[in-house]
This record gives sequence, structure tokens and C-alpha cells, in this order.
Amino acid sequence: MNVRRVVTGHDSSGKSVFVSDQAVAPIEPALMPSAEFHRLWGGDATPQFPDDGAMPPHHTYFAPAGGFRFGLFAIPPDGAERPADLDIAAGLADIEAGMPGMMRYMDHSDPGMHTTNTIDFEIVLEGTVVLELDDGAEVTLQPGDTVVQNGTRHRWKNPGDTVARLAVFMCGAQHEGVAPDG
Repeated sequence: MNVRRVVTGHDSSGKSVFVSDQAVAPIEPALMPSAEFHRLWGGDATPQFPDDGAMPPHHTYFAPAGGFRFGLFAIPPDGAERPADLDIAAGLADIEAGMPGMMRYMDHSDPGMHTTNTIDFEIVLEGTVVLELDDGAEVTLQPGDTVVQNGTRHRWKNPGDTVARLAVFMCGAQHEGVAPDG
């Protein structure tokens, strides 16, 4: 998917201006063939305006308490296979480079399951996805369906035959079961 990000800000007199208009390349982890993650915007603290429209500082894929993230992600159809000669260590390093801290939230004993200290607002843009919770409960989502993910343990699956795409806005939160990044 070609993704374009247009950013506004303020000039020195406080007038609204376009700051940037550019394509945003996806992160395509080798360990997740056909998956894509577009990191579109984020910050680790509450924004203050007027500003110059520069991307606020942020250091991890998931937002800390008081922080926020905005992005897109694509889930390939179930059964997408990784190359047999894939270097797992290099693949994990690739994920850490593109999505810092993501792997620490993953349940390595139950692939795909994860819990974050964020509240996530997601909307399905295309395709079909299944959201599974830790007790095995599932809901099937179609384009236009939304999810408010309240720091619950979950995984995403794609039972369809095409890539599914979702938009997500994540707000950092306090979660007594998940240690904050630090």
C-alpha cells in the first residue's frame, strides 16, 4: 500500500502551514512475510501548540503512559510461510530496529499473543481479521468495523485470502500487569 503523510504546523507568526508531504515506507519484518507496519506519527508526551510540525520525540513502538502512536498495519492471510533459510536472530534484530520494544510485549510461549500498556483504537480498512482474546473468544471484523482494545491479551489472525489492513491510534496507559518501557 502506498501511504502518504501530510503534516501541518505553525510558522513563526502562528499561522497554519503545511510542513511536509511525503510517502512513508512500511516496515516489512522478515519474520512476518507480507506483514507491513507504517509508523506514521507518535510522541512520548502530551503535544503543545503552536508547534513547528516536527515529529515529537518517541522511542518505542508502543506508547508510554501519556504518549501516543498512529499507524497502519497489514496482516497477511493465515499460513503465510517464512523462508526456510531465515536467520531468526537477524529477523528479531530487524524487528527491534524498525519497531523498538515490540518483542518484549509478545508471549513467546503462545505465538502472536501479546499484551500492551496501551489503549488502542483500530479500524479495519480492508480484508477480514479475527481478534482472539486470551480465553479463546473471537470476533470477526470487516472493513469499517472498529475495536477499542483496553490493554487486553490478544492476537490478530487473517482467515481470508488477501492481506487485511487496519489503522490504529494507541494511547499509553498505566497497566498493573505490564511493566512500562524504560
